[in-house]
Amino acid sequence: MSLDDSRKGQLLSLKLRVLVREHLGDAVPESDLEPLSFSRGAAVKHGTVVWVLVSDNPQRGLGPALLWTLKEGATALNVLAEENTGVLARQAEHFSFPITVWQVNDRVLIPAIALPHVEAAQALPEHLEFIDLIASGGAVPRVEHGIVTGEVLGLEVCRAVTDAYTGEVRLEVGMGAHDREAFVLLHGNKPQQEALSGVVASVAKQRRHDAEPHPFNRLAPERMLRARVMNEPELVGAVSLEPCDPPFARSNVLDVVPCVGKAQGADGKQFIVVFTTGADPDIVPFALDARSYVDPNAELVIAMPDTHITRTNRLALEKATKPARFLGIPAATKNSQLASPS
Repeated sequence: MSLDDSRKGQLLSLKLRVLVREHLGDAVPESDLEPLSFSRGAAVKHGTVVWVLVSDNPQRGLGPALLWTLKEGATALNVLAEENTGVLARQAEHFSFPITVWQVNDRVLIPAIALPHVEAAQALPEHLEFIDLIASGGAVPRVEHGIVTGEVLGLEVCRAVTDAYTGEVRLEVGMGAHDREAFVLLHGNKPQQEALSGVVASVAKQRRHDAEPHPFNRLAPERMLRARVMNEPELVGAVSLEPCDPPFARSNVLDVVPCVGKAQGADGKQFIVVFTTGADPDIVPFALDARSYVDPNAELVIAMPDTHITRTNRLALEKATKPARFLGIPAATKNSQLASPS
């Protein structure tokens, strides 16, 4: 931990203690608030109740706070944040464990109100016109939260955009805004299909289970896992799997955020599959929220590499009000169909 991180942690811990003291009243002495280390912000324990201030990416802060609370053996959790508390309160409703979310307003704690899901935006018709071009360039067209993109095994390689200044509609090639801007500067005169085909070929070569480590196979690993299961739906006990929108849009293509699919079993029943990789501490709240967004009554499966399923995440899932289950996906082999960009 750097000195800046240490100082930030001290300030957050002080802020949290002040907020909790003023909320609980002077009857609670300072000595009754036990400061504890929490990597996403700060935490204190009062008896068997934990108070957590989430400052780092609060929209995905409920999972880390809950896992940490369960490790402490506490009986209730209070989550404090300055933003995204409506999402946190909505996620908290999916648990039987006592969780209260508070909006920090200066030095006052206000009970957060659960924010209902917002209907996904519709893609602009002029953006949808690029779908044929995306497919002819070798990428897989995707529309997620109204954004038209092209992917290669889950990695975004192009996006339909409208220029904020000129109003020009165009298909930009690249991964992320900066990469797309750089591509235009370097290859602006190259025909779009030719430009896209070249990028698709380069990415597909690296985005394989047997490829050497490369940025192309490190980005969006959860979407690469979904792409593999789309080619091999039997891995989740399905006959088919189609992508669907997550409960909220990614803010950055480089962010590691779980993705969602709707699967159909051999019996014709549909179920929701949420994909993640790594020991994602927020996967349980995210997955429960995704089910409530896509189909609240559907079966929920959380798919991830089998070696990444942790005991604490299993414990958190046991606290869900509706049943769900983890499903481990074995490592890809030479027989896997991951190499196919379709």
